[in-house]
Amino acid sequence: MASERIVIIGAGPAGVRAAQILVAAGIHPIILDEAPMCGGQIYRQQPPVLQRDYSELYGFEAPKAKRLHDTFESLRGSVDYRSDCLVWNLEQKNLHILHAGNSETISVDRLILATGAMDRILPFTGWTLPGVFTLGGAQIAFKSQACAIGRRTVFLGSSPLLPYIAYQYAKAGAEVVAVLDTTARAAKIRALPGLLSGGMTFIKGLYFMAWLRTHNIKYEYGVTPGEALGDQNVEGLRYTDQRGNQQMLECDAIAFGYGLRSEMQLADLAGCDFRFDPVSCNWCLALDGHGRTSVRDIYAAGDGATILGADAAELSGARAAHALLGDLNLGSQDTALGRLNQELDRMNIFRSALERAFAYPHHLAKAIPDSCIVCRCEGVTAGEIRSAVHELGADDINRAKAFCRVGMGRCQGRVCGPATEGIMAAVLNRDQATLGRFRTQAPVKPVPMACVWEKPPEDIVL
Repeated sequence: MASERIVIIGAGPAGVRAAQILVAAGIHPIILDEAPMCGGQIYRQQPPVLQRDYSELYGFEAPKAKRLHDTFESLRGSVDYRSDCLVWNLEQKNLHILHAGNSETISVDRLILATGAMDRILPFTGWTLPGVFTLGGAQIAFKSQACAIGRRTVFLGSSPLLPYIAYQYAKAGAEVVAVLDTTARAAKIRALPGLLSGGMTFIKGLYFMAWLRTHNIKYEYGVTPGEALGDQNVEGLRYTDQRGNQQMLECDAIAFGYGLRSEMQLADLAGCDFRFDPVSCNWCLALDGHGRTSVRDIYAAGDGATILGADAAELSGARAAHALLGDLNLGSQDTALGRLNQELDRMNIFRSALERAFAYPHHLAKAIPDSCIVCRCEGVTAGEIRSAVHELGADDINRAKAFCRVGMGRCQGRVCGPATEGIMAAVLNRDQATLGRFRTQAPVKPVPMACVWEKPPEDIVL
C-alpha cells in the first residue's frame, strides 16, 4: 500500500473531503486542480488583491466555505497539491497534465474523480451577443472579480442558482431588472412536500425569493425566452409571459441557465459506464453505491458524478475515500459508508424535489428557431441539426456530429450537447436517453501543441 499512488482530480467540496479522509488514514494523495485555489465553483475564492470578508462573498454559506478552506489549509503539509493544473487526458491510468506551462504524465494506481459541473444551457435567439452570460459565469465575475456583468441585468432560466445569484447581485448593489423563471409556479407548489425535506436549505431559498420581492424586483414564473435584442451588445430581452403576452425588458446583460451538467470527460476517456437520469434529464456516472465507477480503482464524487449540490458533494467525497480505504484493506469502512449513504439518501429526496421545482424545459429545445446558433464553436444552427436528422438520417447524437459538425469544436459539446439532444429527441419523437452522448476525445480542453507531441512530426509546421 505504501507504494500506491492515489490522485484526486478537483479541490472542491468533494475533493477536499476525500483528501481529509485519506490523510487521516495515513495516505498522502496528489491533488490536481484546474483552479488557482481550492473551493471549487461554489466556494470559489477571491484573488489575494481583493479583501472582501466571507459573509460578503458567500452570504449564508460563509461558515461552510470558511470551514472547507480551513480544512484544506490544514492538509497542505500532507498532500501534493498542484493548482492551475489541467488534466487533459486519461489513458490506462496515465494522467496527462499541463501545469505551470509544462506538460507531464503521471501514472496512478487509484483515482478519485471530483471534477465538478458546469452550466447547462438552452440557446435562444441572440444568446451569442456580448453581454449574455451563463448563471455560473455571472457568479464567477461576482466572486473572482468583484464586478457585475452589466449595469442592468436580467436573470433567466430554471435553476436553484437563479434566485440565489440574483439575490447576490442585488444585495451587492447591482441593478437586477427581473428574474424570469421558465418553470410554472404550479410545478413548485407540487414539489413542496419534497422541498420541505431540505430544512434550512429550503428556508434559505425562500428567503432569497422573498428578499427579491420585498425589494421590488420583478419575479415571473412560466416565461418563455424570446430574443436578446441588440446589434453589437445586449440592449434588451424579449420574452413571453405565462399568460402568452409578449414582453420586452431593457437591459445590458443577461445571465441564464437550466441547472448543471457533470464534467465527465475524463471518466469517459477512462471507459466508465454512464446512466441517464430522467428526473434531471442529465447523463450521470454509473456508481456502485459507494462511489466506485465501473472501472476498477477509479472512484467518483460530487457533481462530477451526479448533480446533488455542495453538501452532498462533501458527503460523496468522504464516501469515495472510505470505499478506497476499504479496497486497500485498511480496516472496515462499512459503518462510515452506511452512515454517509443514509445522509445522501435523505438529500436525494430534496434534490429530486428541486429538479421538479426548477424543471428542465424540454419544450424550449423543440422550439429553438432554425436560424438560432446551437453550437457556438462551429456555428451550427438548430436548422442544420434538424436537417442532419431529416435529410441525412442521423439517429443518434454522434451521427449528427459527423454530418453537421455540431459538438466538434473546442468544447466538444459540453455547451451544445443538451440542446442537441433535445432538438433531435423532438424531431425523432424519441426519449432523449436513446440518442447517446457526445464521445470525448483528448485533449478534453485546448492545450498547446507541444503537450500533444514531445517532438512534432517533421511535416507539421508550428
